Amino acid sequence: MPATDASVRREGDALVFAGALDRAAAAALWPQAVAQLAGTQRLVLTNVTTVDSAGLALLAELAARLRAGDTAPRFEGQPAGLADLQAAYRLTPELDFPA
Repeated sequence: MPATDASVRREGDALVFAGALDRAAAAALWPQAVAQLAGTQRLVLTNVTTVDSAGLALLAELAARLRAGDTAPRFEGQPAGLADLQAAYRLTPELDFPA
């Protein structure tokens, strides 16, 4: 697996991401993010530099798992690439598919 400078850490009710959320980061961060997901209410992206489609998939799946547990996830931050990918995949701001 390629090295990545991306990271995720738990701060209170938030998962705080940093670095580029790309394919390498999505694979590396998945186990850490899932292990820290219980009780999460916010996904903080203010220190994320860019997001590609694999990073979007990571965030969308985490958000879906939170919604499945009756938590409406809140996102903080709008890294480069996220808005374009949301539009391309027709996702809501909460990274869900519209009903």
